[in-house]
Amino acid sequence: MTMTPEQASWFADIVERIVGNVEHVVLGKSYVIRLSLTALLSEGHLLLEDVPGTGKTSMARALAQSIRGTTTRVQFTPDLLPGDITGMTVYDQRSGEFEFHRGPVFATIVLADEINRASPKTQSALLEVMEEGHVTIDGVTHPVTAPFLVIATQNPIEQAGTYRLPEAQLDRFLMKTAIGYPDHAATVRILDAAGGPRAAVLEPVVELDVVRDMIAVARTVHIDPVITDYVARLVDATRTHPDVRLGASVRGALALVRCAKTFAAIQGRHYVVPDDVKALAEPVLAHRLGLDPESEFDGVTAPSVVAQILVETPPPSDRVAV
Repeated sequence: MTMTPEQASWFADIVERIVGNVEHVVLGKSYVIRLSLTALLSEGHLLLEDVPGTGKTSMARALAQSIRGTTTRVQFTPDLLPGDITGMTVYDQRSGEFEFHRGPVFATIVLADEINRASPKTQSALLEVMEEGHVTIDGVTHPVTAPFLVIATQNPIEQAGTYRLPEAQLDRFLMKTAIGYPDHAATVRILDAAGGPRAAVLEPVVELDVVRDMIAVARTVHIDPVITDYVARLVDATRTHPDVRLGASVRGALALVRCAKTFAAIQGRHYVVPDDVKALAEPVLAHRLGLDPESEFDGVTAPSVVAQILVETPPPSDRVAV
């Protein structure tokens, strides 16, 4: 079953309502909010590499409030243990049994703040739940709620006290982007509201059941074979680029297709066009690339490689069938 134009219009209308609601808290960042919703509705996770104080926690909380979900925040530190994230079993002396105490990962939206400050062992505690949607403690599997979104933030790797995320973990994130500083107009509005409540409480605009329906509908967006061929050519080009030692994986190609479907629905279309792929190629593919050390030394960046590949790889010229 393929998404209908009416469903696409319904989908886009709800997204606009959510974006407008979140923008009451996170001013002037409509694009990043849409990327966050794309990750949520594509059943993926978002990585933000940004400086402190740009509103990452506020965005996660506002997004959860807008869909009547729950949110938790985990501050990653060098002494954080895996059980501090997933939860652990504790012996109850009164009952004589072990009880599972849920960790902060059991929420609709989990903010993993400064994820690269924790040790690789603790970072890896998120791998299972991000990929499988459940955690396994002492041989017992505990599913998390659906929908489920991890928004992880990391400091620029040049900062002291950070651990570089391994390629396998970076590949688990559907997209990577940054919120960035607000523009002048948004900064003035933030300062004008500085005397208000410290943490705004938003009214939900949709229920979680509606979000689950949107996730199911997003999977039915039509994507023509010429578009999937275009995605495959882009991914192949990342593997043969002279500045790249590790190209995008098959998971990366699947992620680009999933995101393009959701992004098309967010635009109110029931079919994917090449511009959807182009718009998402950098946030979906760039963080999955491993650059040659000499190229990095010469100033080459993963986003610049993706931009070059987009220029050199012609999009499909045939009319997309819908």
